[in-house]
Amino acid sequence: MLVHSRKGKWAAWVLFLVLFLPLFALPLLVILAASFATNWSSVLPSGFTTGHYDAATRGEALQALTTSLVTALTASLLALAVGTWAALAASGLRRRQRRFLDALFVLPVAVPSVVVGLAILVAFSKPPLLNGTRSIVILAHAVLVTAFAYQSVSAAIARLDHAYEQAAASLGARPSYVLWRVKLPLLLPSLTAAAGLCFALSMGELSATMMLYPPGWTPLPVLIYAATDRGALFAGSALAVVLMTATLIALLAVSRVRSKASYR
Repeated sequence: MLVHSRKGKWAAWVLFLVLFLPLFALPLLVILAASFATNWSSVLPSGFTTGHYDAATRGEALQALTTSLVTALTASLLALAVGTWAALAASGLRRRQRRFLDALFVLPVAVPSVVVGLAILVAFSKPPLLNGTRSIVILAHAVLVTAFAYQSVSAAIARLDHAYEQAAASLGARPSYVLWRVKLPLLLPSLTAAAGLCFALSMGELSATMMLYPPGWTPLPVLIYAATDRGALFAGSALAVVLMTATLIALLAVSRVRSKASYR
């Protein structure tokens, strides 16, 4: 922390707890409590059962979790590949051209995601294109999260020390060798961070998914929305906890990879 006095540190911690608990931690704790509850007759849910998790970890719910994981993993890898390629290309452009490319990639997140879903639905509505397939859901997620991969990698490239590339080039290394053996390894911590962010955003995407998902390819957020919409609040809470847990485990794995890459 940048606060050096003892009183200042205590004040900073108190302010952090006052802001963090009611705004971030408390709603999640209520969801966790509701996932074990049987009724909600007062301010907080009451009763105790694990039956909601029995339904949330098998059958349709387990299939929906698998769908979300496959969609998020595929979309985040696709977004990372496209975003990294675009960021590397943009680093060699003039400032005006780079600004245009920045605006182009930010455009999908500058509008509501439901608009992106509608645009993709209209653009790929005629067979034999993607409408009615799982690929259109993956495409929509990739379009929505590519901007974050592009921005993250672009910021990392701007901070990169180009002396390593110049040294490798001065020793006779070809541009492709410099890219694969020097530049990308230096960017690896930022690449893993971008992949984790894209994965987490894709796991929670709902608005565009609601417009596009076909039968048999229902991501978990859609199942959560359907459960709460029909009044099954406690079952929906259990599904939400499963979704949060799966996302957190994946992010911890990405963080571990990132930590190892940082010390290479």
